Amino acid sequence: MEFSCKDFKVGKCEGEKLVDGETLPLVLLPPVGGKNDVKSLLEAIDANKEWFEEMIIKNSAVLIRGFDVRDAVEFNDIVEAFGWEDIRYVGPAPRTQIHKRIWTANEGPLSEFIYYHHEMVLMKEFPKKVVLYCEIPSPEGGETPFVPSFRVTERMLDEFPEFVEELEKKGLRYTFTALSNDNKASMRGRGWQDTFGTPDRAEAEKRAKAMGMEMEWLPNGSVRAILCPRYLTRVFEGRKGRRMWFNTMVGMHGKELSSATMADGAEIPAEVVKRCEEIIEEESIEFKWEKGDVLFLDNYATLHGRRPALPPRKVLVATCK
Repeated sequence: MEFSCKDFKVGKCEGEKLVDGETLPLVLLPPVGGKNDVKSLLEAIDANKEWFEEMIIKNSAVLIRGFDVRDAVEFNDIVEAFGWEDIRYVGPAPRTQIHKRIWTANEGPLSEFIYYHHEMVLMKEFPKKVVLYCEIPSPEGGETPFVPSFRVTERMLDEFPEFVEELEKKGLRYTFTALSNDNKASMRGRGWQDTFGTPDRAEAEKRAKAMGMEMEWLPNGSVRAILCPRYLTRVFEGRKGRRMWFNTMVGMHGKELSSATMADGAEIPAEVVKRCEEIIEEESIEFKWEKGDVLFLDNYATLHGRRPALPPRKVLVATCK
Protein backbone atom coordinates (compact mmCIF):
# COMPACT_ATOMS: atom_id res chain seq x y z
CA MET A 1 0.00 0.00 0.00
CA GLU A 2 1.45 3.35 -1.01
CA PHE A 3 1.45 6.32 1.32
CA SER A 4 -0.84 9.06 0.07
CA CYS A 5 -2.51 11.74 2.17
CA LYS A 6 -2.58 15.49 1.55
CA ASP A 7 -3.33 16.24 5.21
CA PHE A 8 -0.04 14.91 6.57
CA LYS A 9 3.61 15.15 5.59
CA VAL A 10 5.84 12.11 6.11
CA GLY A 11 8.76 12.87 8.39
CA LYS A 12 11.61 11.05 10.08
CA CYS A 13 12.74 10.51 13.65
CA GLU A 14 15.99 9.41 15.18
CA GLY A 15 15.89 5.70 15.93
CA GLU A 16 13.43 4.66 13.21
CA LYS A 17 14.12 1.32 11.51
CA LEU A 18 13.20 -0.34 8.23
CA VAL A 19 11.53 -3.68 9.01
CA ASP A 20 10.33 -5.94 6.20
CA GLY A 21 10.08 -2.95 3.87
CA GLU A 22 8.18 -0.66 6.24
CA THR A 23 9.48 2.25 8.32
CA LEU A 24 8.78 1.97 12.06
CA PRO A 25 7.47 4.30 13.27
CA LEU A 26 5.78 6.08 10.39
CA VAL A 27 6.16 9.75 11.32
CA LEU A 28 3.33 12.10 10.31
CA LEU A 29 3.82 15.88 10.46
CA PRO A 30 1.58 18.83 9.64
CA PRO A 31 1.43 19.37 5.86
CA VAL A 32 3.67 21.98 4.26
CA GLY A 33 2.04 25.33 4.80
CA GLY A 34 -0.61 23.77 7.02
CA LYS A 35 -1.61 24.61 10.58
CA ASN A 36 -0.38 22.63 13.58
CA ASP A 37 -3.24 23.32 15.99
CA VAL A 38 -5.34 20.48 17.39
CA LYS A 39 -8.45 21.63 15.49
CA SER A 40 -6.57 21.11 12.20
CA LEU A 41 -5.35 17.70 13.40
CA LEU A 42 -8.90 16.63 14.31
CA GLU A 43 -10.12 17.71 10.87
CA ALA A 44 -7.32 15.71 9.22
CA ILE A 45 -8.22 12.64 11.29
CA ASP A 46 -11.91 12.96 10.47
CA ALA A 47 -11.11 13.09 6.75
CA ASN A 48 -8.73 10.12 6.83
CA LYS A 49 -9.92 7.65 9.49
CA GLU A 50 -9.85 4.55 7.29
CA TRP A 51 -6.50 5.47 5.76
CA PHE A 52 -4.98 6.17 9.18
CA GLU A 53 -6.08 2.81 10.54
CA GLU A 54 -4.57 1.11 7.49
CA MET A 55 -1.28 2.89 8.24
CA ILE A 56 -1.30 1.61 11.82
CA ILE A 57 -1.68 -1.97 10.58
CA LYS A 58 0.79 -1.51 7.73
CA ASN A 59 3.57 0.10 9.80
CA SER A 60 2.63 -1.24 13.26
CA ALA A 61 3.52 2.17 14.77
CA VAL A 62 2.51 5.69 13.72
CA LEU A 63 3.93 8.81 15.39
CA ILE A 64 2.07 12.11 15.06
CA ARG A 65 4.58 14.90 15.69
CA GLY A 66 4.63 18.67 15.32
CA PHE A 67 1.04 19.36 16.33
CA ASP A 68 0.33 21.49 19.39
CA VAL A 69 -1.33 18.86 21.59
CA ARG A 70 -1.30 20.50 25.01
CA ASP A 71 -3.01 18.27 27.57
CA ALA A 72 -5.10 15.21 28.42
CA VAL A 73 -8.33 16.89 27.26
CA GLU A 74 -6.97 17.46 23.76
CA PHE A 75 -5.44 13.97 23.72
CA ASN A 76 -8.85 12.53 24.60
CA ASP A 77 -10.39 14.52 21.73
CA ILE A 78 -7.87 12.93 19.35
CA VAL A 79 -8.59 9.41 20.57
CA GLU A 80 -12.36 9.90 20.42
CA ALA A 81 -12.13 11.35 16.91
CA PHE A 82 -11.41 7.87 15.54
CA GLY A 83 -14.58 6.34 16.99
CA TRP A 84 -12.70 3.36 18.47
CA GLU A 85 -14.38 1.66 21.40
CA ASP A 86 -12.67 2.00 24.77
CA ILE A 87 -11.35 -1.02 26.67
CA ARG A 88 -10.65 -0.73 30.39
CA TYR A 89 -7.16 -1.66 31.52
CA VAL A 90 -6.95 -4.76 33.71
CA GLY A 91 -3.63 -5.74 35.23
CA PRO A 92 -1.15 -5.17 38.06
CA ALA A 93 0.33 -1.82 36.93
CA PRO A 94 -0.64 1.22 39.06
CA ARG A 95 -2.53 3.79 36.98
CA THR A 96 -4.76 6.84 37.54
CA GLN A 97 -7.62 8.10 35.40
CA ILE A 98 -6.90 11.65 34.24
CA HIS A 99 -9.76 12.58 31.90
CA LYS A 100 -12.48 10.37 30.43
CA ARG A 101 -10.59 7.69 28.43
CA ILE A 102 -7.15 8.96 29.37
CA TRP A 103 -5.01 7.35 32.08
CA THR A 104 -1.49 7.65 33.33
CA ALA A 105 0.88 5.04 32.01
CA ASN A 106 2.46 2.72 34.60
CA GLU A 107 3.17 4.87 37.68
CA GLY A 108 5.92 2.59 38.97
CA PRO A 109 9.28 4.17 39.86
CA LEU A 110 10.88 6.01 36.94
CA SER A 111 14.22 4.50 37.91
CA GLU A 112 13.03 1.05 36.79
CA PHE A 113 12.67 -0.45 33.32
CA ILE A 114 9.18 -1.60 32.40
CA TYR A 115 9.68 -4.74 30.38
CA TYR A 116 8.34 -5.26 26.85
CA HIS A 117 4.78 -6.56 26.61
CA HIS A 118 1.66 -6.62 24.48
CA GLU A 119 -0.90 -4.65 26.49
CA MET A 120 -3.17 -6.96 28.54
CA VAL A 121 -1.71 -10.02 26.81
CA LEU A 122 -2.78 -12.15 29.79
CA MET A 123 -6.46 -11.38 29.33
CA LYS A 124 -9.06 -12.99 27.09
CA GLU A 125 -9.84 -9.55 25.67
CA PHE A 126 -7.05 -7.09 24.96
CA PRO A 127 -6.68 -3.78 23.12
CA LYS A 128 -6.19 -3.62 19.39
CA LYS A 129 -4.47 -0.25 19.73
CA VAL A 130 -2.44 1.47 22.43
CA VAL A 131 -2.23 5.26 22.06
CA LEU A 132 0.40 7.21 24.02
CA TYR A 133 0.75 10.96 24.46
CA CYS A 134 3.80 12.83 25.77
CA GLU A 135 2.83 15.84 27.87
CA ILE A 136 6.22 16.20 29.61
CA PRO A 137 9.28 14.46 28.11
CA SER A 138 11.93 13.31 30.55
CA PRO A 139 15.19 15.31 30.57
CA GLU A 140 17.01 11.98 30.30
CA GLY A 141 15.74 8.53 29.31
CA GLY A 142 12.07 7.64 29.49
CA GLU A 143 11.77 6.38 25.91
CA THR A 144 8.97 3.95 25.03
CA PRO A 145 10.80 1.29 23.02
CA PHE A 146 8.71 -1.08 20.93
CA VAL A 147 9.41 -4.33 19.12
CA PRO A 148 7.92 -5.85 15.95
CA SER A 149 6.64 -9.03 17.53
CA PHE A 150 6.90 -11.29 14.48
CA ARG A 151 10.67 -10.77 14.38
CA VAL A 152 11.00 -12.32 17.83
CA THR A 153 9.07 -15.40 16.72
CA GLU A 154 11.19 -15.74 13.59
CA ARG A 155 14.44 -15.60 15.52
CA MET A 156 13.28 -17.88 18.34
CA LEU A 157 12.20 -20.44 15.74
CA ASP A 158 15.63 -20.19 14.10
CA GLU A 159 17.46 -20.81 17.37
CA PHE A 160 15.05 -22.98 19.40
CA PRO A 161 12.65 -24.62 16.90
CA GLU A 162 11.82 -27.70 18.97
CA PHE A 163 11.34 -25.77 22.20
CA VAL A 164 9.09 -23.17 20.54
CA GLU A 165 6.85 -25.82 19.00
CA GLU A 166 6.67 -27.76 22.29
CA LEU A 167 5.70 -24.65 24.22
CA GLU A 168 3.24 -23.68 21.49
CA LYS A 169 1.46 -27.02 21.90
CA LYS A 170 1.46 -26.98 25.71
CA GLY A 171 0.77 -23.28 26.24
CA LEU A 172 1.93 -21.08 29.08
CA ARG A 173 0.92 -20.79 32.73
CA TYR A 174 1.25 -17.40 34.42
CA THR A 175 0.71 -16.20 37.95
CA PHE A 176 0.76 -12.67 39.30
CA THR A 177 0.01 -11.26 42.73
CA ALA A 178 -2.36 -8.33 43.17
CA LEU A 179 -1.55 -6.66 46.50
CA SER A 180 -3.99 -5.98 49.33
CA ASN A 181 -3.63 -2.24 48.67
CA ASP A 182 -2.14 -0.02 45.96
CA ASN A 183 1.63 0.45 46.17
CA LYS A 184 2.98 2.90 43.61
CA ALA A 185 6.53 2.13 44.74
CA SER A 186 6.19 -1.06 42.67
CA MET A 187 5.63 -1.45 38.93
CA ARG A 188 3.23 -4.28 39.79
CA GLY A 189 1.79 -2.50 42.80
CA ARG A 190 -1.87 -2.28 41.89
CA GLY A 191 -4.14 -3.56 44.64
CA TRP A 192 -6.75 -6.19 43.84
CA GLN A 193 -9.65 -3.79 44.45
CA ASP A 194 -8.37 -1.48 41.74
CA THR A 195 -7.27 -4.36 39.48
CA PHE A 196 -10.75 -5.88 39.42
CA GLY A 197 -12.71 -2.66 39.95
CA THR A 198 -14.50 -3.74 43.12
CA PRO A 199 -13.87 -3.98 46.90
CA ASP A 200 -16.02 -7.13 47.11
CA ARG A 201 -14.10 -10.43 47.07
CA ALA A 202 -16.94 -12.47 45.60
CA GLU A 203 -17.45 -9.95 42.80
CA ALA A 204 -13.68 -9.84 42.18
CA GLU A 205 -13.65 -13.64 41.82
CA LYS A 206 -16.60 -13.45 39.42
CA ARG A 207 -14.87 -10.85 37.27
CA ALA A 208 -11.59 -12.75 37.33
CA LYS A 209 -13.32 -15.91 36.16
CA ALA A 210 -14.95 -14.01 33.30
CA MET A 211 -11.45 -12.94 32.24
CA GLY A 212 -10.14 -16.50 32.35
CA MET A 213 -8.38 -16.35 35.73
CA GLU A 214 -8.44 -18.47 38.83
CA MET A 215 -7.82 -16.70 42.15
CA GLU A 216 -6.08 -17.78 45.33
CA TRP A 217 -6.43 -15.52 48.38
CA LEU A 218 -3.25 -15.13 50.43
CA PRO A 219 -3.01 -14.68 54.23
CA ASN A 220 -1.76 -11.08 53.90
CA GLY A 221 -4.88 -10.01 52.01
CA SER A 222 -3.29 -10.15 48.57
CA VAL A 223 -4.53 -12.43 45.82
CA ARG A 224 -2.65 -14.63 43.39
CA ALA A 225 -4.15 -14.79 39.93
CA ILE A 226 -3.51 -17.93 37.87
CA LEU A 227 -3.88 -17.85 34.09
CA CYS A 228 -3.61 -21.06 32.13
CA PRO A 229 -3.26 -22.03 29.37
CA ARG A 230 -2.14 -18.97 27.43
CA TYR A 231 -0.77 -18.58 23.91
CA LEU A 232 2.89 -18.41 23.00
CA THR A 233 2.23 -16.94 19.54
CA ARG A 234 -0.80 -15.58 17.67
CA VAL A 235 -1.63 -14.86 14.04
CA PHE A 236 -3.99 -11.92 13.48
CA GLU A 237 -6.00 -11.14 10.38
CA GLY A 238 -4.60 -8.54 8.00
CA ARG A 239 -0.99 -8.75 9.20
CA LYS A 240 0.60 -10.80 6.42
CA GLY A 241 0.14 -14.09 8.28
CA ARG A 242 2.89 -13.08 10.69
CA ARG A 243 3.24 -15.17 13.81
CA MET A 244 3.40 -12.71 16.71
CA TRP A 245 5.35 -13.43 19.91
CA PHE A 246 2.16 -12.83 21.86
CA ASN A 247 3.26 -13.63 25.40
CA THR A 248 5.02 -12.18 28.42
CA MET A 249 7.25 -15.13 29.23
CA VAL A 250 10.39 -13.06 29.75
CA GLY A 251 8.66 -10.30 31.69
CA MET A 252 7.04 -12.63 34.24
CA HIS A 253 9.51 -15.52 34.49
CA GLY A 254 11.08 -15.93 37.92
CA LYS A 255 9.93 -12.60 39.38
CA GLU A 256 8.97 -11.77 42.98
CA LEU A 257 5.30 -11.17 42.20
CA SER A 258 4.91 -13.24 39.03
CA SER A 259 5.89 -16.46 37.30
CA ALA A 260 5.79 -18.09 33.89
CA THR A 261 6.05 -21.82 33.24
CA MET A 262 4.78 -24.31 30.70
CA ALA A 263 1.09 -25.02 31.15
CA ASP A 264 1.86 -28.45 32.62
CA GLY A 265 4.05 -26.84 35.30
CA ALA A 266 7.36 -27.71 33.66
CA GLU A 267 10.01 -25.02 34.03
CA ILE A 268 11.14 -22.97 31.06
CA PRO A 269 14.95 -23.24 30.75
CA ALA A 270 16.63 -20.11 32.05
CA GLU A 271 19.01 -19.98 29.08
CA VAL A 272 16.05 -19.88 26.67
CA VAL A 273 14.45 -17.03 28.60
CA LYS A 274 17.76 -15.16 28.67
CA ARG A 275 18.31 -15.54 24.93
CA CYS A 276 14.74 -14.44 24.20
CA GLU A 277 15.36 -11.34 26.31
CA GLU A 278 18.45 -10.56 24.23
CA ILE A 279 16.58 -11.04 20.95
CA ILE A 280 13.75 -8.75 22.04
CA GLU A 281 16.22 -6.02 22.98
CA GLU A 282 18.13 -6.41 19.71
CA GLU A 283 14.90 -5.95 17.74
CA SER A 284 13.73 -2.91 19.72
CA ILE A 285 13.06 0.52 18.21
CA GLU A 286 12.98 3.77 20.15
CA PHE A 287 12.95 7.53 19.70
CA LYS A 288 13.22 10.51 22.03
CA TRP A 289 9.83 11.78 23.11
CA GLU A 290 8.95 15.38 22.25
CA LYS A 291 6.19 17.36 23.93
CA GLY A 292 2.92 16.87 22.06
CA ASP A 293 3.90 13.55 20.44
CA VAL A 294 1.09 11.02 19.97
CA LEU A 295 2.15 7.43 19.26
CA PHE A 296 -0.28 4.82 17.90
CA LEU A 297 0.83 1.21 18.40
CA ASP A 298 -0.79 -1.85 16.85
CA ASN A 299 -1.02 -3.91 20.03
CA TYR A 300 -1.45 -7.09 17.99
CA ALA A 301 1.91 -6.51 16.31
CA THR A 302 4.17 -4.71 18.80
CA LEU A 303 5.50 -5.21 22.29
CA HIS A 304 6.37 -2.02 24.16
CA GLY A 305 8.13 -0.97 27.36
CA ARG A 306 9.61 2.03 29.19
CA ARG A 307 13.24 2.99 29.68
CA PRO A 308 14.36 4.31 33.09
CA ALA A 309 13.99 8.09 33.27
CA LEU A 310 14.82 11.17 35.27
CA PRO A 311 11.80 13.16 36.45
CA PRO A 312 9.69 14.88 35.43
CA ARG A 313 8.08 12.61 32.84
CA LYS A 314 4.38 12.50 31.96
CA VAL A 315 3.16 10.09 29.31
CA LEU A 316 -0.56 9.32 29.17
CA VAL A 317 -2.31 6.38 27.54
CA ALA A 318 -5.59 5.25 26.01
CA THR A 319 -6.43 1.66 25.11
CA CYS A 320 -8.87 0.93 22.29
CA LYS A 321 -10.66 -2.04 20.76
